Amino acid sequence: MKARMSKSSGNVFLDAGFSREEAENLRIRSSLMMELERYIVREKLTQAGAARIFGVTQPRISDLKRGKINLFSVDALITMLSRAGHKVDVKVKKPRAA
Repeated sequence: MKARMSKSSGNVFLDAGFSREEAENLRIRSSLMMELERYIVREKLTQAGAARIFGVTQPRISDLKRGKINLFSVDALITMLSRAGHKVDVKVKKPRAA
């Protein structure tokens, strides 16, 4: 059987069938989660150490590391990044012309 390929939209969540709004929210949350994970690895933090810095519980860090995106809001992720000393900027772009 031959696999059918199609061009990506640039958002894996949109390609997976989520609505445009939900796909964009998931894309943003996943980006923030990946930045938190990079920080944990770069600083060689344990889950308990990361929890102290981010102001959350260790099980919350476990959820983050396991990619449980449905358990995190954009607001919660930005707060965690801010507690780690990161500055988060939001950039809004006009949609590309079709």
